[in-house]
Amino acid sequence: MVLVGDGGVGKTTFVKRHQTGEFEKKYVATLGVEVHPLRFHTNRGELVFNVWDTAGQEKFGGLRDGYYIQGQCAIMMFDVTSRITYKNVPNWHRDLVRVCDNIPIVLVGNKVDVKERKVKAKQITFHRKKNLQYYDISAKSNYNFEKPFLWLARKLCGDPQLVFVESPALAPPEIQIDQQVAQQYQQELDAAAMAPLPDEDEDL
Repeated sequence: MVLVGDGGVGKTTFVKRHQTGEFEKKYVATLGVEVHPLRFHTNRGELVFNVWDTAGQEKFGGLRDGYYIQGQCAIMMFDVTSRITYKNVPNWHRDLVRVCDNIPIVLVGNKVDVKERKVKAKQITFHRKKNLQYYDISAKSNYNFEKPFLWLARKLCGDPQLVFVESPALAPPEIQIDQQVAQQYQQELDAAAMAPLPDEDEDL
């Protein structure tokens, strides 16, 4: 799995929540990548995502093709408190699909625990245009941590009934997410999913 998005959106924090992957990570020096094996127990047996996490070179505007080659699935991340990180999502998507044709991709908006949310549900339309899955997440509170992995696992196995039979070993949450706020965001996402897509490509 390749993990992409602007620097500072929380990609490394997200991966490091999964304790076993942090413990077993390997470093690929030639690409400046940490590879974290994240293990999930499913009703079809153990499934391991080898998550490729960049060591910060995305700050210099993009990644080398070698990072994407042989990627079988992807998570694209932006930060809901920073509009520019969402505005850059189409660039990450373009680079990804140029090398990895037709792989399952999840878009996630991180840091939904922060009060000053700048990117609202109704503004998040890119995934609908490109037929991707979207989830709000909060790496620091573990909110929705397993959702992107479960969606990708079902796609990769071709089994919509696949389930995780035990929770992944996660580091304890650093912060608590307000359940009412989480519920409100979910309702807003559900409502946004029903709204017609805007004609103009204002997010490109």
